[in-house]
Amino acid sequence: MSHVLRLTNQKTDRSIAGGKAMSLHELHQTGADVPNGFTVTTQSYRDHLEKIALGDVDTYLSTGDLGAKAAELREEILETAVPAAVSEQILQIYDHEFADGDRVAVRSSATAEDMEEASFAGQQDTYLNVRREELIERVKECWASLFTKRACVYRERNDISHADAEMAVVVQQMVDATVSGVLFTSDPVSGDDEMTIESAWGLGEGVVAGEVTPDRFVVDGETGEVLTTDLSTKRQQYTWSGDDTELIGVPEEKQESRTLTDEQIQTLWTTAQEITGYFGEPQDIEWAIDNGKLYILQSRPITSITSSATADTDTGVIVEGLGASPGTAAGTVRRIDQIDETDRITGGDILVTGVTTPDMVPAMQRAAAVVTDEGGMTSHAAIVSRELGVPSVVGATDATEILSDGQEVTVDGDKGVVTAGVDDETAPEPADDLEELRPKTPVTPMTATDIKVNVSLPQAAERGAATGADGVGLLRLEHLILGLEQTPTHYIEEHGENAFVNELVEGIQTVADEFYARPVRIRTLDAPTDEFRKLKGGESEPIEDNPMLGHRGIRRSLATETVFRYQLEAFQRLREVGYDNVEIMFPLVNDADDVDTIMEIMADVGIDTDKTRWGVMIETPAAALQVESITDRPVDFVSFGTNDLTQYTLAVDRNNERVSDRFDETHDAVLTLITDVIEVCRAKNVDTSICGEAASKPTMIRQLIESGVTSLSVNIDAVRDTQHEVKRREQRLLLDSALENRSA
Repeated sequence: MSHVLRLTNQKTDRSIAGGKAMSLHELHQTGADVPNGFTVTTQSYRDHLEKIALGDVDTYLSTGDLGAKAAELREEILETAVPAAVSEQILQIYDHEFADGDRVAVRSSATAEDMEEASFAGQQDTYLNVRREELIERVKECWASLFTKRACVYRERNDISHADAEMAVVVQQMVDATVSGVLFTSDPVSGDDEMTIESAWGLGEGVVAGEVTPDRFVVDGETGEVLTTDLSTKRQQYTWSGDDTELIGVPEEKQESRTLTDEQIQTLWTTAQEITGYFGEPQDIEWAIDNGKLYILQSRPITSITSSATADTDTGVIVEGLGASPGTAAGTVRRIDQIDETDRITGGDILVTGVTTPDMVPAMQRAAAVVTDEGGMTSHAAIVSRELGVPSVVGATDATEILSDGQEVTVDGDKGVVTAGVDDETAPEPADDLEELRPKTPVTPMTATDIKVNVSLPQAAERGAATGADGVGLLRLEHLILGLEQTPTHYIEEHGENAFVNELVEGIQTVADEFYARPVRIRTLDAPTDEFRKLKGGESEPIEDNPMLGHRGIRRSLATETVFRYQLEAFQRLREVGYDNVEIMFPLVNDADDVDTIMEIMADVGIDTDKTRWGVMIETPAAALQVESITDRPVDFVSFGTNDLTQYTLAVDRNNERVSDRFDETHDAVLTLITDVIEVCRAKNVDTSICGEAASKPTMIRQLIESGVTSLSVNIDAVRDTQHEVKRREQRLLLDSALENRSA
């Protein structure tokens, strides 16, 4: 990790830059004017502490009186020379960013800071008007302020480890403000869409600290119209004086004057709208105007908004969406905005976020329920929640705005609603989930068509096997890979190729053991670039307008062949040690040329395609129309991915709730492609399967059984109903055939 980061278009996270700097880096993404500067990262802090050689921080502070030990640690931090590699980088970037004689603000940015459950407001130090020759000492003083007695006690009361609380430092250009203040993009009490702006002459310290009575403007959040103007008598202001700030008198002629013009209010409103749109939730913004130019100094979520005003007083419903995973759960809202916040989720919490990603899966496993703003029934949140047996509501649009952190709510995954409070009387008794999944007497209905199960995570293998399914029709490798929280290339660079292959082997083996000797069909990597960009090492991923149509599936594997070969090697290792129940499947194949290239690489890795069951997915209209030539190759099976096949055929984004009503896997165009493919494959003795969401829908089941599909693979919660529906359809066909023969 670098010791310093520029504050320009360089997105980072809390663990590297702390809460304050993370926000400033994010603000650059919005296009706002942020004072020039840089961040001294937590790596610099760690290197300095290693030089002190005090050992584990928690142990050090627990070996005596907390106040005394904290004072000793602060003294050690201040008296120890900063490592040369750190101080040289700090001064080098200072010289690059600032001119001789420039003064800067040096501000603490702790990792445990500006959090909704523990803000640490005012706990760490800030130094203003700092010269170059003072800079290193001021950085050390910021580090040392992490261990004031007050900060240490505060962490212990909030159950935060001292070792986990690290310190970055922001170094920024000083803004000699003529006017400054704060604004709330929504009413901080009611949550109404009204922006409140408070402004005063000079620097903003007086407004923030409450020492200066500011002007107050209330602005319509939607139109920018000024609704209320409340001018104060501003008798004093903060200004620069030598090396420090000074509270001075305001000239009498300015005391009653309006601090902001209508044009400046409109500029503030426009900028605040852009910032709120980027962060996706109401913001508390500090700002300053210097020589007519607006600077954004800081932005953080408003944590005081309650949702009581938004509740439906008749039903108690405060959020509505799609019921994506059945069940009811009550608990405490934990709103997650960044991936590094997911460790806040514990058992009994309700995970509320804009959209889930594969690296959130561990938190989803711990959560009592999941609620998202975005997504439909085939979104990541919906699929994984159903697989894990976690109640889920998706596509709720404004859940992250309405639900506040720490709020008690009840989530109904059947009805797709969230209600205020916890209703103990109506909350269902906890059931033995595995026993609910196991087939009851009479045993699983015997069907000629295999009924398999989709598994995204090794942790779900036991639940999947308990259903009595005929095997696994889809085990997604991307969830194993993305769960590493690093791109494959980055992980291999850090840990080596053998470690990467071992991770895949262990994950697949868990599922193969649970189902043995029933077949387990693994699918090679199929993750779009936007999911990879969120991982460590994802900075080099291309930015695509529509990642679902971009660098994913087999096209990605063939373009980054090294990672593809490691996936094949993991598969081959399992086959070599006796896991003859594993099969391999390749996603987003378009034509026979793709298949030929796959076969060449498989042979080169040592996979005998004549002794190994393998196949391709039919997910594009091109593949469906090219199935004749594809099945001229020695593939053992093809499998329909109806989610992608439907979106590509109908031009409907399956993750966009605005067009979710047009997403129909049973559309005649989709069914025609599927039945035509099955007809070709039956003639060539190639098995056919379906592993998309539609496999459990009665309309689709009837069409597939009549067409002669070989197997269906459904989500864990749908196995039993699918088995019975398939049984009924097969018996109906037998009866119809017998009646026809009798008539003849």
